[in-house]
Amino acid sequence: MSEIINNRELVQEQKSRRQEILKEIIKELHSGKSVDHVKAQFEEAVGNITVAEISQLEQALMEEEGIPVSEVQRLCSVHTAIFKGSIEEIHTSDKPEDQPGHPVHTFKLENKEIDMLVNFKLQLHLEHFEKEDTEENIYKLIEDLNLLMDIDKHYTRKENLLFPYLEKYGILGPTQVMWGVDDGIRAAIKGAKEKLTSYDGDKKAVSAALYFVIKETSDMIFKEENILFPMALQTLTEDEWIKIAHDGSDIGYCLANPAGVWKPERAEIKADAMAEGFIRLETGILSLQQLELMLNHLPVDITFIDQDDVVRYFSHGKERIFHRTKAVIGRTVQNCHPPKSVHVVEDLLHDFKAGVKDVEDFYIKFRDKYVYIRYFAVRDGNGVYMGTLEFTQNIEPIQAIQGEKRILS
Repeated sequence: MSEIINNRELVQEQKSRRQEILKEIIKELHSGKSVDHVKAQFEEAVGNITVAEISQLEQALMEEEGIPVSEVQRLCSVHTAIFKGSIEEIHTSDKPEDQPGHPVHTFKLENKEIDMLVNFKLQLHLEHFEKEDTEENIYKLIEDLNLLMDIDKHYTRKENLLFPYLEKYGILGPTQVMWGVDDGIRAAIKGAKEKLTSYDGDKKAVSAALYFVIKETSDMIFKEENILFPMALQTLTEDEWIKIAHDGSDIGYCLANPAGVWKPERAEIKADAMAEGFIRLETGILSLQQLELMLNHLPVDITFIDQDDVVRYFSHGKERIFHRTKAVIGRTVQNCHPPKSVHVVEDLLHDFKAGVKDVEDFYIKFRDKYVYIRYFAVRDGNGVYMGTLEFTQNIEPIQAIQGEKRILS
């Protein structure tokens, strides 16, 4: 046991030492040392570096050393020059990111198209422009930049779908830095296009602007595929990737659409695991505890009856209007009502199933309450009847409301 503890301490000590060396190298860059100077030092002292260590390094620079986000953004390209070729490949036995439709697979498909656009098409047209700045050559470059402006969708999905999950796990530095670089690329593309649309004969200025776009865009592809995506794959859960894949179409895609719909193989969930697990909904993910507490805190009573008239669920708030016991779960709704009112229930369900009605309301005086009872036919996206939702509320306090209340008092 002591040998295991000693080995762990040694590994941790080596990791801390490596982190300190990396920090010193970046600080030297910050103070003005050349890339070649620190690159040799880096290769000699550190060797291979993991994606996680790069992430920790950038965050440490901002949090511990006080280097502003803007400075780390400026150093980002220098980081790339050093880290290329020295990032160890992350090997996994199962790679969902290689499956069509997985967000990372889609991001990489887009990157291939972006790379082809900037390093082949745009580069070729730029060389033609440098030889002869004709109207035709200018137009081709503007056309290329119009296509490249679609990169905003790629970056927006990354920033608004992927980054929030990383930040949830405390990964803040890399997301702040990369978002800033993304904005710089957006501005550079726009600026280069403006120089071309109002071309005044300054060929060098146009060339410099376009070479900057090509370099920064290419570097971002490298940073995403060798730093961001591996780090995200190590961090996010399968449910979170599913949510990102689902929401991607709301923003759109850049130069390439998903190659398919990603359907991961889900392990069979046991009852005890489900009790401690999460529920993935279309607009969010909740733990079972959160979901149940949320439903029980609503100021209404909810009961759900399935397509076979069987009671499947009722909320259990502090002040239920009509008493329910767990014994009703699994019983048909007809057996939960007195015989004299069963025909009303059956007529209502018949109308819901036949599509004659979608909602029915009742309101009655019950003890000291004025009770509003609403029934809703629950249908799927194709209009198929899936059950009935009963919604019961004491509206006496609502009816007593007068005037206005505009601010918290």
